[in-house]
Amino acid sequence: MTNDFAPKPTRVSRVTLSQLMHPEHANLLGNVHGGWIMKLVDEAGALACMRHAQKKVVTVAIDSMTFRQPIRIGDLIILNAEVTYTGKTSMEAEVQVVAENPVTGERTHTNTAYLVYVALDDEGRPTHVPGLATETDEEKARMEQAKKRQAYRTSQK
Repeated sequence: MTNDFAPKPTRVSRVTLSQLMHPEHANLLGNVHGGWIMKLVDEAGALACMRHAQKKVVTVAIDSMTFRQPIRIGDLIILNAEVTYTGKTSMEAEVQVVAENPVTGERTHTNTAYLVYVALDDEGRPTHVPGLATETDEEKARMEQAKKRQAYRTSQK
């Protein structure tokens, strides 16, 4: 019998979503609408957390989302997500957003977002999640940063 709550490596949760941006994704300026990007970020973060917990999840918080560069119609949006922190029932996912010109291959990092999700059992109640096992110095540093963000979040209640 396996231990469902044994810590899992970060790599287990990694997800990459890619989608070509079409005219229906445009805002009034002709760039991709920020709300569309936020939707994709939420989906990528949720998928990473579902992979980690092997449970359904709901979004609890989005720390911030700053759009540094516009994403243009015709760009490929690439979202890389992974779990960076786990609590008892909650998880933080980091989602990096990259815009790629599919013709030239030029890539631009447009933003990074941190989102918090809670795992749910079959009755829709919060349920325990496995811990997070870091394997690299970079992952350890990311988890330490995530712990600080979580401490700040909980201090704001």
